[in-house]
Amino acid sequence: MIDTHCHFDYPPFSDDPERALTLAKAAGVKQIVIPSVGQSNWHSIEQLCQHHHELYYGLGIHPFFSTEHTDDVCTQLANALATALKQPNTKCVAVGECGLDFAIAEFDRQQQLSWLTEQLKLANTYHLPVILHCRKAFPELLRAIKTDMPSQGGVYHGFSGSYQQASQLLDLGIKIGVGGTITYERAKKTRETIRKLPLSAIVLETDAPDMPVCGFQGEPNRPERLTHIAQSVALLKGIEIADVIGATTLTAYELFKIPS
Repeated sequence: MIDTHCHFDYPPFSDDPERALTLAKAAGVKQIVIPSVGQSNWHSIEQLCQHHHELYYGLGIHPFFSTEHTDDVCTQLANALATALKQPNTKCVAVGECGLDFAIAEFDRQQQLSWLTEQLKLANTYHLPVILHCRKAFPELLRAIKTDMPSQGGVYHGFSGSYQQASQLLDLGIKIGVGGTITYERAKKTRETIRKLPLSAIVLETDAPDMPVCGFQGEPNRPERLTHIAQSVALLKGIEIADVIGATTLTAYELFKIPS
């Protein structure tokens, strides 16, 4: 399996990354994609991935951290991407985590839209997929994607929407990131959406240490719990977990161009 969205540079993993990777690999998680949240962790994530062959990363500006950045951050991101992609066997496989978050009133919506637009353009310039974050801003995100269509596709992280929304994203070349939400029986809309989608439409993610799976509430989430998410997909679709793992792993390899 590939955990396509794990903040592995955060505690508790950063305290002992070797042990965290050992536990993940024992559960069948062979590779992890780490999305950055902003300029503050671009370098540290790059260094972490250079030291561990199982790790890959994205460079981006998360809307949560927009207040920490100056107006020229997109230029700095472009420079960081150019530098990362010049490296032989680069581990940089995406632009992100980027997107829109209108759930918190004090975040500047226009600034978020502007920086998302710039990051979509950078993804196309450097031929990379995008890792998208969205809360309370789906129509605006959809318009932005349609305006600057990601040529290499992308993934909508932490999807919890309707089948109609998922279909709109798929029509634009965006895969659906399936996380811990579907392990909860009360998440009926999301579970029904995932049940109806083809396996080729989804990738698996934990968002660890966030988005705990059912049964582990109150604990930091971990990449090895990707197994619980895969099992939930299998149960919803009435298929074997091996089929879920095989299909979603292939999709992740193709999307992020990770060697199998």
